[in-house]
Amino acid sequence: MTRRTALSLAALPMMAAPPAPRWPVSIFSKHLHWLPIGEAAVFAKQLGFEAIDLTVRKGGHVEPEQVETGLPAAAEAIRKAGLEITMITTAIGGISVPQTPAIFKTMRALGIKYYRWGGIKYVEKSSVKEQIATLRPMVRTLAEKSAEQGVCGIYHTHSGLGEFGASIWDILAVVDGLDPAAIGINYDIGHATVEGGFGGWVNSFRAAGPYVRGVALKDFKWEKNAKGQWRPEWCPLGDGMVDWASFAKRLQGTTFNGPLQLHYEYELGGAEHGDRQVTWAADRIANSMRRDLERVRGYLAA
Repeated sequence: MTRRTALSLAALPMMAAPPAPRWPVSIFSKHLHWLPIGEAAVFAKQLGFEAIDLTVRKGGHVEPEQVETGLPAAAEAIRKAGLEITMITTAIGGISVPQTPAIFKTMRALGIKYYRWGGIKYVEKSSVKEQIATLRPMVRTLAEKSAEQGVCGIYHTHSGLGEFGASIWDILAVVDGLDPAAIGINYDIGHATVEGGFGGWVNSFRAAGPYVRGVALKDFKWEKNAKGQWRPEWCPLGDGMVDWASFAKRLQGTTFNGPLQLHYEYELGGAEHGDRQVTWAADRIANSMRRDLERVRGYLAA
């Protein structure tokens, strides 16, 4: 990090401590890859976050192969800054991933409850029904191994063609009957609104019920690309099509007690992509991040 960036970080004002929230809001550490984890934690604390969703995957703040040493070191730095690790984001797609046992063991030792898994795609050569049937035993084993270590895997929902879990009913067909304390869903309200903007997200959120173990927060607008095709474009939270007032009310009406994670997928000088080098100054990035955090708190409080 350059001296100029370091000075910018030091000059950032601390956000006034809000009343203790029902749910701590985490920042997805992908958007802080331009800072070493210790400095990223200080930065997040200055913005007013209570926690971090830490990337433990290739190119993340912790490499999976180094999880037994890297994750404890990252946890120490994050907690020293006054934050917690509410969850980690991994590349686990099933129990066959070589680093999975070490990740689970290290999580348990550090008292980290949740890990994000996912990234499953449908293939055209076999039916959706056949692929769901194939996934069931794999997910059951993942749930069993998670339960053994006292951790919970939450499948992150995306939107788009070929995305398993985008419709919610398909992931529910796989986890149905399994213990939600061991396996569940990381419900992304941005992607859920892309898939069902009027009533679809309401139905999917209700259907998911106790399997909603984590919630990811982002916003979007439909816009035409250079080819004249309508595509979702991510935007600052509250400026897009997500019905935040309605979603916040529904969330408040549940017994949900998992991690809330704030994502930044719109232009932030490269931070939105997880770049190691960003083109925006730290204070400019901070202003955008703080604005979205304040809006989240406002919706939840209202």
